[in-house]
This record gives sequence, structure tokens and C-alpha cells, in this order.
Amino acid sequence: MKKNHASDLAGPAAGQDTNASIMTATADSLSAQPHALARARAFAEPLIANETLDSGENTLAHADAVAAILKSIGGSEAMQAATYLVYACQHLNKPREIITNAFGANFAELAMETTKLVEVQRQARTANANAQLLDDPAAQTENVRKMLLAFSRDLRVVMLRLASRLQTLRHHAASRQPAPMALARESLHVFAPLANRLGIGQIKWEMEDQAFRILEPDIYRQTARMLDEKRVERENFMAELRTRLERELNQNGIAALVQGRPKHIYSIVKKMRGKSLNFDQVFDIRALRVIAADVKGCYAALGFVHSRFTPVEGEFDDYIAKPKSNGYQSLHTVVRDEAGRAVEIQIRTQAMHDHAENGVAAHWAYKEAGVKGYSGVSASSEYDAKIAVLRQLLAWERDLSGPAAQRAREANKGLFEDRIYVLTPDAAIVELPQGATAVDFAYSVHTNLGHRCRGARIDGAMVPLNTPLQNGQTVEVITVKEGGPSRDWLNPDLGFLVSHRAKSKVRAWFNALAMEQTVAKGREAVEKLLQREGKTAMKLDALALQLGFKTADDLFEVVGKDELSLRTIENMLRPQGPVQPADDYVLAKKTRQPDRSSQTGKGRKGNVLVVGIDSLLTQLAKCCKPAPPDAILGFVTKGKGVSVHRSDCSNFRNMASGSPDRVIEVAWSSPETPDGAMYPVDVAVEAADRQGLLRDISEVFAKEKVNVIGVQTQSVKDNRGGTAWMTFTVEVAQSSRLNQVLGIVAEVPGVRSARRR
Repeated sequence: MKKNHASDLAGPAAGQDTNASIMTATADSLSAQPHALARARAFAEPLIANETLDSGENTLAHADAVAAILKSIGGSEAMQAATYLVYACQHLNKPREIITNAFGANFAELAMETTKLVEVQRQARTANANAQLLDDPAAQTENVRKMLLAFSRDLRVVMLRLASRLQTLRHHAASRQPAPMALARESLHVFAPLANRLGIGQIKWEMEDQAFRILEPDIYRQTARMLDEKRVERENFMAELRTRLERELNQNGIAALVQGRPKHIYSIVKKMRGKSLNFDQVFDIRALRVIAADVKGCYAALGFVHSRFTPVEGEFDDYIAKPKSNGYQSLHTVVRDEAGRAVEIQIRTQAMHDHAENGVAAHWAYKEAGVKGYSGVSASSEYDAKIAVLRQLLAWERDLSGPAAQRAREANKGLFEDRIYVLTPDAAIVELPQGATAVDFAYSVHTNLGHRCRGARIDGAMVPLNTPLQNGQTVEVITVKEGGPSRDWLNPDLGFLVSHRAKSKVRAWFNALAMEQTVAKGREAVEKLLQREGKTAMKLDALALQLGFKTADDLFEVVGKDELSLRTIENMLRPQGPVQPADDYVLAKKTRQPDRSSQTGKGRKGNVLVVGIDSLLTQLAKCCKPAPPDAILGFVTKGKGVSVHRSDCSNFRNMASGSPDRVIEVAWSSPETPDGAMYPVDVAVEAADRQGLLRDISEVFAKEKVNVIGVQTQSVKDNRGGTAWMTFTVEVAQSSRLNQVLGIVAEVPGVRSARRR
């Protein structure tokens, strides 16, 4: 007997190179058989009848059992037939081609996807446990669940995996052979919750109990003994109580159905742990559910139950009047019968029951949350919405057959196509957007890994960094010890990055690099100035503080950006030095004599009015270049009179915060009628770099009769092909006129923004 090294469905064949021509002939003969299930079993039997899974179970017997489980939960004949094809494809050297010829492309795709998923999950399960956990074990578990569904372009893949895993657990229980702990953990934390989310309760309950028996055998046996002590008595009591309560409700004019709610061992233990209860305190070991016709009937049934039995104080919850945060609605109460036996009773309408069992905010939303979940959690997420769709597809799979079932399965395609799930070399699962590359993968693991990424292997083979990844692939990143990202990575045409996280990390790296260069430029300028002034012994941090900056780097940044004139630093270093107005912007080309007024006590120079002080020398600040009718403020300098700034000038705010007593109020003498005075103003333009751009923008200024007295340009290649930054110094009579001109500049082809600096 040959051994098939698979965990629960099948594994890679060892020495199973079947002759393709023989299998094609077999497929042709099978294609004439009318029933897919019988055809599929006959097709697979010669291949797997003598094979053994690594669990020790015969492969054909396992396939038969899986098909029976699928039938018991309403799976179609086509779904049951797919079971045999999944096992058979492992023993074919051209499985897709052969199964397509015999059963069609749909079954071939199903078999290949399921086989691939089995291999990926085996890698994740057998990897080192510590390496498998990323930052958050709970998130890693959820990624396994999502990965399972991401592979499930056909809903039958999920069903096959659930049924196969349940049969594997059953086999270990029946044979009393030790089961791998990793398999049990995956069953408890991935497969059972998935069955619960899909509404397949009978698989969920049994899988939880079977996995719990493997993981915690002592607790399992102890709880089982406590349940078995009075099992027959309890079951008889519940059957009699259910019948009696339903009859009495109907006799009292309350239309209702009463159902039993058997508790399972794992559920009982989880409840005891979650609420810190003893076994005797778990009231819902005996539990019933009442389905009433409407809300009024729910409260009528509650009233009858409380009158017929003795309510347990503190054990009543009205989730109809006040639903849980996940939308769950029901009445919960615990009562005692004449013998003092506690029974939990839930009362709800059919609609509430359907919502609780099958809706997005289903019973699993708070049960699966563990200890914290008993206060209720929200299930309103995109992922949960996709799960809700899958639940509906499951119902269609049960009810439909033929073309209708095929359309339902096709409707499932695309649900998870926006995400893929790949593995690290240690088999940790990483979730990425569709189309992601190895660079996206590197940044999702760690920012520094992304920066140093220089190559990648996918499933052991070297590939270009912009190769799109596929579900289930193992990705290994090749790095250098030091380095940074490439600007090419931000070029969308080259396809290196897809995820927003990776793009933002790369942009942040280049922004930080540009900032370093700016600070270095500012530092060099300041240090040269200090050398010229013979102040090399002066501490840079002290200089920055005197100028109103917190740190020296803050000072270097504004100097490097040309937002602070070196003349300002020079004036501070030489407060008694001679005034050199030629180096600063004079108030205006047209200068008027000071106008003194004995009544107001105010003095003027040019068009700037200095309030409260007569005949002060004034100058317009080079850093912000104010012009009427800008809001302005003055700063009294040491030796150069009043420097006039725009009120929103960052340089002014820095100086004012350090010397608030030197701030003075100033105003334009006649902002509406500037009397021909012209003011220099800086304009910043960002545009897509192209030939003739500077000419086109200059023509706009000329046409609008705006004199350009200076221009600086810089061009950088980036992810948009190339960006040009231009700074124009223009002369205007009023800044309001400038806004009109900038609106026209913004319409020049390629211009992205035009604004005043």
C-alpha cells in the first residue's frame, strides 16, 4: 500500500507519473457516464484506492467519507463529485488537461485550486510556531481564514476543505492515533470559526469538540464525565419540557415553535472560562429557543414563561428593546422548574433568528470574540459583508443545481480578488492588494526591509522586483546592508509598487532626504556667515534661540529654503552696523516724504503707516514680501528700524515668539489707492516639466502687464515623469491683482498649481 503524504485532503504524489495517454483514454470513457458523482468516483478509484494519507487513513475511504459529509449538509452531487477529483489530480502528470477533458474546466480549476491551498496551509502549519506569528497572533489567524477564502473562487473549495478536515479529525478519534497539535489548533482557530461564519453549525460544533479533545484531553474528559453523569436524565427532561412548553404556549394563544439547544463540550468550557463560572453555574447546559410569530408574541411568550416557571434574578436580558452593538436581537432569560433545575430560554421572531444565524451580525460575531466578546462586538466591516455574501452562496448551493448553481458560483468570483495572501520563508501569511510586488511585500513586513530591498525570489526562483505576486507564493527578499529606495519605484508605469503603505514609505524616505539636503545647505550658509563675521565661537543653538527658533536645524531649514534672509542674521550679529537699504527691498519705487500729523501722532514712510511712533525707518521684509492690501505687522530691528511682514509670515512668527515686545502695529496708509507704488512679490509655480513651459508662463505675465524682475527654476524627475518648480519675482500695485493673474497662469498646459509664496 502506497502512502500519500498529505494532511487531510491529499499531498504531492511520490513516484506517481501516470501515463497521459492511458488517463486520457480513461477520461474519454468516463465522459459518457450520465452521473457526475459515479463518474468521478470511478475515475479516481484506480488512482487512490491503494493510497494512504499521512493520517494513516485510506485515501478512497477518506474521499467517500468527505462526500457523505457534504451530502449531509446539503452539498450538491457536483460538489460531492469534486471530492474525488481533488484527490485524483495529485496522481496525474497533466491534471488540468485530463480533468478538463473528462469533467470540464470548472472541475479542473476547482481541483487545482484546492490542491494548491492544501500545500500552502501545510507549509503554514508545519513552520516554526514563533516565526509564523507576525506582530499579532490574532491577526495572523484571521489572515489564515482570509487566505482560505481568497483561494475559494468556487465556494465548493471551502466546503471541501471543511468536510475534509472534519473527516481527518474523526479518523484520529476513531483510530485513537495521536493527532498533530498544529492540525488541531488550525481546526479550532481557523476551520471551526469559518464553518460558524458560513452557518454550518453541525460541522462547527463537532470540529470544535474534536480539536479540543486533542489540545486539552484532560479538560475534555473531565467535562465529558460531568455531562455523562446525568445525560439520559437531562435529555429526557429537555425533550419533555420542549414538548410541554410548546403545547402550553399554543393553548394560551401564543403561536410559537420551541427548539432544543444542545451544548457541546468546547462551548461549555469556553463559557465557563469566559464568564469565570463553575460547571453548576452554566445555566444553558439545559437550553431552549422559542420562535414567536412577532415581537408582541415574544413578550407574550416571555410573560407566560415567567408565570409558569421561577425566573432567576439577574439573568434576564432584553436585546429586542436594546439590541447588541452588532444588531443581535432576542430575549434571554433563565428560569427554574418545580425541581429547581435551571433552564436558559431565548425568545425571538423568525426574522431575528435568521439575522442572528445568517446575517452579517450573526451569533458568531460575539461568540468568537472570546472573553471580551461577551459585552458584544461590531461585525460591520467589508470582510464581514463578503462573508455574508458567501453565506447566501452556500444557501444557493444547497437549493440549486445545473445552470443556476453555476451562475451562483460565478457570482462568488471577485469577492476576494482585491486581496492576495503570500508567505514569508517562515510561512507567515502576509495580506497584500491584488497586483502587489515583492517590493510591496518587503514594505508590509518592515519599512527598513523595503528600503534595503534589491531582489526577490518567488517560490525559489529569482524574478524582477516588479513581478506581480499570486496567492500562496513564498516570497524571499534579497537586501543590502544599507541603502534606500529607487525613484523608479514611484513611477506607476514601471509597476514596482501597488500598496498605499509602500508608496507612502518611499515618498517619506525621499522627503526626509530632501530635508537633510536643505538643512545641510542652510548650515553651510550660516557657518560661512559666522566665519565672515568672526563669530565662529558662537554656539549654533544659541544663535537659533536668539532668532526665535527652537533648534539650530529649524534655523538651517528656513535658511536652506530661502525663507530667512542671511541679512537678518547679519543684522543681529552687527546691531550697530551701518544701514544698507540697497540690499533690502525698499518700500516702493515711488517714495514720498514723511507726513507728520500732530493730531494723530503717527508717522509715514512711503505707503506704510507706523502707529504710535514718529519718523521710524521702515522696510518691507524680503522673506514674505508684503503688498497692499495684505494684513501686516512690524518688528523693530536693532539698527534698521521697523521690518514690515505679512501677518501670516512664518519668519515673523518665529521672531515675535522670541521677542514679543518688539512687535509693533502697522498698516497701509491707503490700501485702495496705492498711488502708483509697485511692490515685489514672489510667485511659486509647480508644473509638469516640458519644453517651452517657462516661455508660456512668461508670456502670461507680459500679456497681463505684470513686470517680472527675477526667476528661479528647478526640475526633478519623479513618478509623474518630471516636475518643474519655478519662483517668479514680479511687481504689482496690489496683491489682489496678482490673484487674477495667477488664475490665468494656472490654465497654462501642464501647470498644477500657481500661488503666492
